[in-house]
Amino acid sequence: MSLPPLAGGEHGPDALRPLLATVLDALHDGAAERGGPLPAGGPDRVAGQLRTAAEPVLPDTGAGPGEALRTLVHALSLGAADPAHPHCAAHLHTPPLALAVAADLAASALNQSMDSWDQAPAASVLEALVTRALADEVYPGGPDAAPGPGRAPDAILTTGGTESNQLALLLARERHGPTLQVVCGAHTHHSVHRAAWLLGLPRPVTIPTPTGALDPAALDAVLTALRGPFLVTATAGTTDTGRIDPLNALADLCDTHGAGLHIDASYGGPLLFSPTHRPLLDGLHRAHSVTLDLHKLGWQPIAAGLLAVPRTGDLAPLAHTADYLNADDDTEAGLPDLLGRSPRTTRRPDVLKIAVTLKALGRTGLAALVDRVLDSARLLADLVEDRPGLELYERPTLTTVLFRPAGAPDHTVAAARRTLLTEGTAVLGRARADGRLWFKATLLNPHATPGDLDTLLRLVEGSTRR
Repeated sequence: MSLPPLAGGEHGPDALRPLLATVLDALHDGAAERGGPLPAGGPDRVAGQLRTAAEPVLPDTGAGPGEALRTLVHALSLGAADPAHPHCAAHLHTPPLALAVAADLAASALNQSMDSWDQAPAASVLEALVTRALADEVYPGGPDAAPGPGRAPDAILTTGGTESNQLALLLARERHGPTLQVVCGAHTHHSVHRAAWLLGLPRPVTIPTPTGALDPAALDAVLTALRGPFLVTATAGTTDTGRIDPLNALADLCDTHGAGLHIDASYGGPLLFSPTHRPLLDGLHRAHSVTLDLHKLGWQPIAAGLLAVPRTGDLAPLAHTADYLNADDDTEAGLPDLLGRSPRTTRRPDVLKIAVTLKALGRTGLAALVDRVLDSARLLADLVEDRPGLELYERPTLTTVLFRPAGAPDHTVAAARRTLLTEGTAVLGRARADGRLWFKATLLNPHATPGDLDTLLRLVEGSTRR
């Protein structure tokens, strides 16, 4: 029996070419057979189709690479929720750019591990260049006028907002001690509460946010009444509505009370690329740490998260030594130490797809994508307002639009959403605001047309009349 070929090395591309053709055909055929944003029939039907394709999972005699790829990739494509379909608009689940996916293939084939220089010589350099360039976007000009070691803005790559938020709380705990009190709004992402629990911090103080944003007066009252040290967690783009907290006003309060400030900009952070919409993030640079997620408004394959800080030295608590990876004499001899760039050891070079996207599109290309999807959200809001049978929650801040059938009870909204999912015709989220349940459309597809948006509303109207 011949050994299966490898993806790397001089002959790796030759081994990959026929396999990629099989994968691409299976992706195409599965999507064509699905015919919509989601497979029809609901969970039981999807599970049955997948079992038919996958079992036996571990046969005595293998089916061969062509058959295995064709069967399983087709089954996964057929049973996928496809964020590239204009009616798949439930979550912060982006359709990735083709060029970023192509770069991700190269990252997989090269299989560099970002935990020591001798496993990823070039990738470690690229990661340093890209993370510092993105940190400069968050902290333009840096926090200090005088240059010096550890004083420039920096960022580390993460698996997404959850890991970034956890690391932000970890860094704050190391600055302020184990009694650190996290203060956040009710709209804050659930990962902040989980991070406090994982890190052994006191339960976060949660401030009600009836307007959908953190109120400076309410925050001032809490910081005045309680005893610190504090870390205030603000949000630039909430999951349910896309609202952005008043960042400058919150930063002023944190300065007054001596509190730390972390801003979760997982959703809204890429507005930095857009001259039109960047002012919505005024005050972002005043945070002690900022979460970004380029697998949202950056159109990257998962995962592409970052945590940015104003000074490289702020990341010092992540330093870690394992003699076989970053021995002191190797570091002193000039081999870069990568273990302090993440709490993970083995991690893939996710920086490559980000770097390719930044270089290919530039600031203007990224801004055009950001502006386009924000325009789509405003158009969808216009279409909702033009329909007397629908009610709009509020004009969108980012790309999230909440709407519902006028006068309908919550159970009608929930049932209609499930009907669309079961039929495989539309994927919409759900959000609770002002005590009512709303359809949530999160528009991240820059190729969606006005006709697509109109059809989406027609599908919703049809499902609520049943």
